[in-house]
Amino acid sequence: MGLAAFTQGFATSAALIIAIGAQNAFVLRQGLARQQVLPVVLVCALSDALLIGLGIAGLSALVEQSPRLLALARWGGAAFLVAYGALAARRVMSRQSLATAGAAITDRTAAVAACLAFTFLNPHTWLDTVVLVGSLGAQQPDGDVVPFGGGAVAASMVWFLALGYGARLLVPMFATPRAWRLLDAVIALVMWTLAGLLLWRP
Repeated sequence: MGLAAFTQGFATSAALIIAIGAQNAFVLRQGLARQQVLPVVLVCALSDALLIGLGIAGLSALVEQSPRLLALARWGGAAFLVAYGALAARRVMSRQSLATAGAAITDRTAAVAACLAFTFLNPHTWLDTVVLVGSLGAQQPDGDVVPFGGGAVAASMVWFLALGYGARLLVPMFATPRAWRLLDAVIALVMWTLAGLLLWRP
């Protein structure tokens, strides 16, 4: 039963995090630029592990029952996504060089701070890890709770490592400023779309 629960947790987490989102877009950009990849990957994965653990421990039920907390996450997250999307859009409109366009965040402290913001100010991250994965994990039989959570955490770690370090395989595709501007245009659209979905949710 433990292996089955681990596999279920891994598959559930993977299905939720392997999608275009604010956190993934940030990790991808850092990976393409090869800037602070290890700290970015570790902070994202460990943050997900913390939220998954809290969700399984019972925070999922608390979040679902707190309209004020949900509203705060909704509006704060939307504001953050709009602002980051605006920064990406500004890079699209500028005539910067490839080196500048691909620089991403070079300072470790700033990169870690951005990771924390993308995790804890992003309602989609809370929904995926705390509410969805956490509630599913809490419903497992007693002997399967830990393996399920372990599988979910493992999926997050594997994904962020693959995204952060696998991005360098795409570097030849981003050999021109136009490619970087296209990436930033996609990032801006994703950020604004996510913000719009948050604000339009009933």
